Amino acid sequence: MKHLLEVRGISKEYPTKPALRNVSFTIERGRTLGIIGPSGSGKTTLLRLTNLLETPTSGEIIFDGTSLSRADEVKVRRRMTMVFQNPVVFKRSVYENVAYGLRIRREKEDNVRKRVKEALDMVGLAGFERRAATTLSGGEAQRVVLARAIVVEPELLLLDEPTANLDPANVTLMENVISTINKTKGTTIIMATHTMFQAERLTDEAGFLLEGELVEMGETKEVFGKPKDPRTRAFIKGEMVY
Repeated sequence: MKHLLEVRGISKEYPTKPALRNVSFTIERGRTLGIIGPSGSGKTTLLRLTNLLETPTSGEIIFDGTSLSRADEVKVRRRMTMVFQNPVVFKRSVYENVAYGLRIRREKEDNVRKRVKEALDMVGLAGFERRAATTLSGGEAQRVVLARAIVVEPELLLLDEPTANLDPANVTLMENVISTINKTKGTTIIMATHTMFQAERLTDEAGFLLEGELVEMGETKEVFGKPKDPRTRAFIKGEMVY
């Protein structure tokens, strides 16, 4: 099976410190990858590089056979989308928030209505279409953002701590949606999280980032059940102080 994403020796340097150091991995179409690690380990930076929000200091990211450094940025971004930890909604109705990406793609209005309805149903916000998005609770706003991401049916969905600030009920709902779109749409997903149990539940593969280094990578059940690196083992057991 062809890799959808290949990360080859990526490093990212900031003035204060390196964020990533020689990170390499691949992910196949339709698979889910959980990037675990403590805050400041480089998880968000990795997602931002993949989503073309930043450029690496060295190394290369290959998306569907084409290097991001040579790819048409607009075309690539239309094939992937990212959900950030803190939801940002537009000062519009819930419907218009979710429809935004479809309108940019000049989808026909009948198709827009159909797909927005499906996305809102999926995230448990049916009937919220006319609500002002800025009046929603944090959990509701994050579900709007997720609906806005999945309505365009991306090939690659990047999730940066998508449930970090949510109550248990919203966490469960968001996790169900993430699992459903992977299974029903075949969406490839990379999710950064410091919640190990979430990665264990939702992902096929897991990678452990620590101080910008990809310490370990493999099938989720192997990384969590039989970690090869003592640092991974310590993090999973809650013995690592950071």
